[in-house]
Amino acid sequence: MEFRYRSWHGMDAEDAASKLSVDPSRGLEGDEVERRRKQVGANTLPEAVRRSSFKVFLEQFQSPLIYILFIAAIFAFALARHGDAIVILAVVFINSLIGWLQEGKAERSMEELRRLAVLRVRVFRGGMELDIEASELVPGDIILLAAGDGVGADARLLEATALEAAEAALTGESLPVAKSVRTLPPDTLLADRSNMVWSGTHITSGRCRALVVGTGQETEVGKIVQMSEAAETPKTPLELRIAQFGRYLVAGAIALFVAVMAFGLLRGMDTAEIFMVAISQMVSMVPEGLPVAVTIALSVGMQRMAKQGAIVRRLAAVETLGSTSIICSDKTGTLTSNQMTVTAIWLPGGRQIEVSGAGYKPKGALVEDGGKLAAETDDGLRPLIRTGALCNDAHLVPPDHEDQRWHALGDPTEAALLTLASKACVDSPQTLRAWKRLAELPFDPDAGMMATTHLDPEGVSHVLLKGAPESIIECCSQANFNGRYLELDDNGRNAALNAAEELAGRALRVLALAEIRGTSLESGAGLEGLGREAVLLGLVGMMDPPRKEVSSSIDKCRQAGMRTVMVTGDHKSTGLAIARLLSIARSGDRAVDGRELELMPEQELRSDIDNVAVFARVHPAQKLRIVEAFQSRGEVVAMTGDGVNDAPALSRADVGVAMGITGTEAAKSAADIVITDDNFATIVRAVKEGRLVHRNLSKVILYLFATSMAEIAVLLTALILGYPLPLAAVQILWINIVTEGTVTVNLVMEPPEGDEMNLRPVSLSEPLLSRSVLRRVILMTPVMALSTFGYFAWRIAEGVPYAQVQTETFTVLAACQWFNVLNCRSATRSALRFDLFRNPWMMGGLALSILLQLLVIYWPVLN
Repeated sequence: MEFRYRSWHGMDAEDAASKLSVDPSRGLEGDEVERRRKQVGANTLPEAVRRSSFKVFLEQFQSPLIYILFIAAIFAFALARHGDAIVILAVVFINSLIGWLQEGKAERSMEELRRLAVLRVRVFRGGMELDIEASELVPGDIILLAAGDGVGADARLLEATALEAAEAALTGESLPVAKSVRTLPPDTLLADRSNMVWSGTHITSGRCRALVVGTGQETEVGKIVQMSEAAETPKTPLELRIAQFGRYLVAGAIALFVAVMAFGLLRGMDTAEIFMVAISQMVSMVPEGLPVAVTIALSVGMQRMAKQGAIVRRLAAVETLGSTSIICSDKTGTLTSNQMTVTAIWLPGGRQIEVSGAGYKPKGALVEDGGKLAAETDDGLRPLIRTGALCNDAHLVPPDHEDQRWHALGDPTEAALLTLASKACVDSPQTLRAWKRLAELPFDPDAGMMATTHLDPEGVSHVLLKGAPESIIECCSQANFNGRYLELDDNGRNAALNAAEELAGRALRVLALAEIRGTSLESGAGLEGLGREAVLLGLVGMMDPPRKEVSSSIDKCRQAGMRTVMVTGDHKSTGLAIARLLSIARSGDRAVDGRELELMPEQELRSDIDNVAVFARVHPAQKLRIVEAFQSRGEVVAMTGDGVNDAPALSRADVGVAMGITGTEAAKSAADIVITDDNFATIVRAVKEGRLVHRNLSKVILYLFATSMAEIAVLLTALILGYPLPLAAVQILWINIVTEGTVTVNLVMEPPEGDEMNLRPVSLSEPLLSRSVLRRVILMTPVMALSTFGYFAWRIAEGVPYAQVQTETFTVLAACQWFNVLNCRSATRSALRFDLFRNPWMMGGLALSILLQLLVIYWPVLN
């Protein structure tokens, strides 16, 4: 039999069961279960992308600068400079240890976010209902699902009653999807396969029996996880710049070696002696403190981001986020609150009512023509709100000491109607008790509505209806005009339909509500038996509202040279309306859905992508394509996501950002950064911290490179002019490790200068030694070199003993570096105008450096 057949949605349920050789009335027998388990293998997904502690430690050695330091250590050993070699290797180890500790801490934070519960499912085998772990399911099993259950495998529905499933983790669809058993065309898109339930999703309402057709890696989730593993993670901009810097460093070291050898031979020095001097200078050129400084700068950025609610799993991602030029953001829960909210009401007669407040918190007001309404005394409004609260199976959960937000149990749309009732002071629990429910017809996706029967306090029976406007209006012969039930003619119907279309054009989900007085639901008649006797009460428009802080955050992104693009599982009209509301979509921008993207040639996508603000209803492979299209234009892309369907794109993006609250394990494992509050504004704050890291790294590189060049200039000048070496090898090592180290680490602790989000993103082509850094190096190096060498030459001319002159020159060069680090604190402000105590770590580092210099000169143990 065929276990890998993909078009199960295109088969009749009985044919599907026959294809898998299973009797739906009994399920699989024990021996057959074991045979199929051996045939298809374990029902498990590939291991999530979790790095062991040892692997995290080894990754710290994979840096070009570390490789160069290893080479320098080998040369030092060859020259019998064992002390130098040991110190260099110690630097390498310390750098790796710091990175390991920081990334290990991030992994431990991730463990706290992981959901470790084992999913259990109810299965029908051998005519008996069993409770087993989802990992034990095999194709052909019959599973039983009800509201609140997680789905442990891909399954074709056999029976379904009022079934809805939350599939955002797989398809990106923000609202629960209504399910039925009807057969669908074979080319139906994944998000529209309403006769299937998928592994990794969960049931929000109703119940069903379903035939397992895919397990483990053969599920849709499994295919996406495999795609995520295959997605190549690009090198970060910092890694590319360090690699480029390493190449420059090697070229510079070779050029220095050649120059020293040439000058030495021209002076007639012994070849062996000048060779040793040249190798020594190559070793001293390597900035031993840079790897440690880079790691600490990233670690400090990681800690700052953690305080902002962003857990960094990969150190290099800290700086990459600061270089981001494109943010591809999910809509639901990231740009919006992920809480449906009624924002508009239309009543027969043309009354327009706006509803304030957002989310499930019952705080807000109903406003008509600028004035607040008292719904409990409004004969036109009260029946509509009461119907929404009664024809309803959801519940609102108030905040507790652990979570300060209101939550919904059940369908988000119905929860929004309960919140509306609370805002309107129509107390839902009291209303429900007063209006006893007698019967219910669950939501029927074919009819587009649901109905309930209630007995009011006076003993009158009412059938209450809720559903799609076109379906409800078709059932209505009258309408409630402010308490009067009048005939609903064709003009009235058209007015209601036009109002529904107008609300939908505002990106609102529209429901119509109606009632039939003095009757009840007939057993077995279904919704078709209601006829056209209903009274139209009105329309409600609801949406998942944008977070308050998102609009200003997007403005900050634009000011910072970053563009935000929405990638959503919702329909493109909804996505484009929200994008315009948040100013993501500019004039002339458009939305593209998955079908249009499928037909778009690669060249057209890359040339037109600047005009697309919303990508809607795209599948995982298309998200990958979007990321790669931006990257092909030289953009640094940050991709946000929470579902399994987002994992491949999160892996491929320059920075993958997963949601900590709603995010799936697959999304978190594929991401570089996890946002603990699922808030777009947190991403923007993290970008600011990333830019601060890049700026502080530039300061460190400026300081280290300028001082290294000054040392080389002093030594080369002495060599060219025939002077003895101004510095001993151990003194150079002391300056490179101790004098530089005590202030370099503290330079990365510089606080923000305040203009980080006014700068443009750092270009991918900009090297670590940028033009601005090189200009300042050219200015700083001669000053330090001339000051140091001039003092050395003067003291030699004075006849001061050579050993004493070396010590004095050693101290002069250290003092030059103390002043130089103050110059490196800002690229835009003078050191004389910069608050010295703004960074207390720097002042402490300078004090420590001066104390150590005094000790090494005057304490005999260190002499």
